[in-house]
Amino acid sequence: MHSVLLTLVTYLPLLGALVIFLMRGSFEEVARTSRWIALWTSIITFGLSIVMWSEFHPRHDGYQFEIQNSWISGFGVSYHVGVDGISLFFIILSTLLTLIGIMAAWQMITDRIRDYMVAILVLETTLIGLFSALDMVVFYCFYEATLLPSSMLIGIWGGPKRIFASLQFFLFTFAGSLFMMIGILWIWVNTGTTDIPVLMHASFSPAVQGWLLLGFILAFGVKLPLFPLHAWLPAAYVEGPASTTLLVSGVMSKAGAYGLLRFCVLMLPEASHRYAMLIMGLGICAIIYGAIIAYKQTDIKRIIAYSSFSHMGLIAIGFFSLTPEGIDGALLQVLTHGVTIAALFLCVAAVTYRIGTRDIEAFGGIASKMPKLALLGMIFIMANVGLPGTGSFVGELLVMIGVLHISFWVAFLGGSSMILGAVYMLVMYRNVIFGKIVNPVINSIRDLNAREMTILVPLAVIILWMGIYPNSFLSVFNPVVTAFTNSDRIAELMNHGHIVADNINNMHSIFVR
Repeated sequence: MHSVLLTLVTYLPLLGALVIFLMRGSFEEVARTSRWIALWTSIITFGLSIVMWSEFHPRHDGYQFEIQNSWISGFGVSYHVGVDGISLFFIILSTLLTLIGIMAAWQMITDRIRDYMVAILVLETTLIGLFSALDMVVFYCFYEATLLPSSMLIGIWGGPKRIFASLQFFLFTFAGSLFMMIGILWIWVNTGTTDIPVLMHASFSPAVQGWLLLGFILAFGVKLPLFPLHAWLPAAYVEGPASTTLLVSGVMSKAGAYGLLRFCVLMLPEASHRYAMLIMGLGICAIIYGAIIAYKQTDIKRIIAYSSFSHMGLIAIGFFSLTPEGIDGALLQVLTHGVTIAALFLCVAAVTYRIGTRDIEAFGGIASKMPKLALLGMIFIMANVGLPGTGSFVGELLVMIGVLHISFWVAFLGGSSMILGAVYMLVMYRNVIFGKIVNPVINSIRDLNAREMTILVPLAVIILWMGIYPNSFLSVFNPVVTAFTNSDRIAELMNHGHIVADNINNMHSIFVR
């Protein structure tokens, strides 16, 4: 079982999608059966990912559940997959949010239901595949494969501007991935291998590392997104249905974070250290710019979209601090943000479905009619703001501690995400949940039903679990992070006495310019 567990988790959704695709019958029969097959497939896949967690040994060196088979063996390429402490939770996040997305789509998606379930299960396979890939060509294949189902989910079942949003999302991501392909080809030609564990110990010249870092940042910075590569985000998040948006924001963007960590920070630490202040500066721009734009929005879904963009800047800052606290905090923030942003989009969908608009001026007094939503929404808002008791607080605190080793000003400006986030999120919560009822439709709405509670309550529990007992997550990926930050390569980079002063001066120069 242990040897095939990763294969089952990866390809069971694809098998479920194939079964659904081959079904025949009336529209009602196919729709009903498609929902149930997709649901049970996602439940079993999520259960198997939890089994993988239970059998994972954090202190074990190397990768686990590893499979390596010959593929293009004459050219140094193999089907090589496995899991370490970093990729494990990315896989679990994918299986969890896919299950949540299928449950959310149960009544939300009423047209071409079979196609929707096929697309969402195929997307799950591609996401798990890229997070477990240990060969750069395998990673690239899965990374590119995510584009088709995710673009379809936006372009077919989205809002009025869904075609534009889908094309923009596809073109931005595809264009960015071309730079990654060029980097992979260069590595392939000059090293004779694309095996990631081998390349982690490869040495490249400073100039080559700089160019490779640029290519990977352009590729993964689009997916994250990193300022100023975020132009696709507002349309894609707003036009996609909530069951799709929670996957795009909760997992797809995390593929960008995973790529930045795996291919930039871990594989190219010298270049990452050399240009860390520039990336951190872009992260600070994302935090402040995203917060200001979010505050100005009147569409509550756009507020959540720009909130997500703002938090991605903090994750980039944590990764490029190259400190154990910073990387640990950024990883915990990735997980917490994935759950929190999915829950917020579902809350927005629940209330806008009942009222028929996303205009914040049409809301007010929701708490008197939907107290369950008000309570759960408060928990998710707290997590998004980073208040104590939630996983976001622990993640942001660790990032700030890690960044303080590098520069006080980066920590100070990065920490503004807590203050700025509290401003626009609490203003939105007050305007939507409290105040006078100005829309007569609100008088007749009902609170969350059993299906919606079944979806949202577990997400609230997970968020609180991450805040109350974060070590259950930190203990899994911390050994990998600690081994990296304690390595000779990082020790040599970080042990220069002038690093803090130089970085402060560099940061000052960036902002003055």
